[in-house]
Amino acid sequence: MAIELIPLPLPASADASKFISFGRQVKGVNPGSLTPEEFEQVKEALYKHDALLFRDVELSPEQQYALTKAFDPESENYGHGNNKTEGTKKSILHPDLKTIPRVPQVQLIGNGTVYNHEGLAEAMLKHPSHTTFHRTRVTPEEEAKGITRFYRWHIDAALYDLSPPKVTTLYGINVPKGARQTCRYDDGTGDELEVPLGTTAFVSGKTMFDILPKELKSLAVRSKVKYAPHPYVWMAPAHAMSTGLGIESEGLELPLSELPPWEDAKRKVLPVVWKNPVTGELHFQVHPCGAAGASREGALYPDGGHITDLKEVRELLYKMQRPAIAPKLVYPHDWHERDLVLFHNRGVLHSVVGAFTKEQVRAFHQCNLAASDDPTGPTLDDVKKWA
Repeated sequence: MAIELIPLPLPASADASKFISFGRQVKGVNPGSLTPEEFEQVKEALYKHDALLFRDVELSPEQQYALTKAFDPESENYGHGNNKTEGTKKSILHPDLKTIPRVPQVQLIGNGTVYNHEGLAEAMLKHPSHTTFHRTRVTPEEEAKGITRFYRWHIDAALYDLSPPKVTTLYGINVPKGARQTCRYDDGTGDELEVPLGTTAFVSGKTMFDILPKELKSLAVRSKVKYAPHPYVWMAPAHAMSTGLGIESEGLELPLSELPPWEDAKRKVLPVVWKNPVTGELHFQVHPCGAAGASREGALYPDGGHITDLKEVRELLYKMQRPAIAPKLVYPHDWHERDLVLFHNRGVLHSVVGAFTKEQVRAFHQCNLAASDDPTGPTLDDVKKWA
């Protein structure tokens, strides 16, 4: 029996012409007990549409782990390493994640205090807030009126030693309801986006590449990014930009000599553009906060070289990525309890958005697994086509 795929409802702010292939709601199957044939249909749909929504799902942590692992059977550990994020106190991820004891690949995330949850007697959760990470912030008075920001646009990935997960699964268990908020960019453009409370915002890496002008497409297909060692520790003292799309160049990153022990051979050097394994399309996939250097491929072209100035790297990436987070290109998911969202982690960027009060208890299960291989970059034919 073929699964049923329905386009996701888009907000009025979205440019529907840019979402023709993005996002589908899946009906007719239980994601916790897919047959092999059903899974293959779901897998193909995910790579074609980048985000899949299942509504009104009952899903145990064991089932969520099994579903996530099915996309990469050789993967085993959580995307940042099992039981690693909580143990790394200096990491900016440390306050945001609590590990489910019996299934360490699944993390509990959310807001407020959760009791007697899947082997956790008490878990104090903290919804990430731009107020602790951005260089500037909306005022408390504005926040009380529902003004907020994107927290951090990112890919789920350790970006050191471990390969970026292929898929992330997010399962909404407790979803507090409240007034819609206004996500403000505060970058001088006047851009803002009305969003549901606590939305997860997604943008397409394919669109990010597709809308680049010719000269930046040429650069993208020939470029790689080198990430900092232990990037979430490295960036912890620094501040993000008001759009959440990268770090301000203030020189506040932790010196490499003060990081946990690291090896240069374990630093990730990844293509700027990743190739979709089903469609063959190119997706612009860079985690702007973790980038520490960039290089242009010199084997085919005489202008190959390295960009090592961190400010220059950040400015170039921002120039390439900022157009794709324009309000008309953002899908802000409106969470319902028992929603399960699967997203192609190698095909989209996403961001936490919004702010909750302490009394608004939110609980989600998140699972992604460090992949068995690194993403594939553009082929020689791709480079010839776009360069």
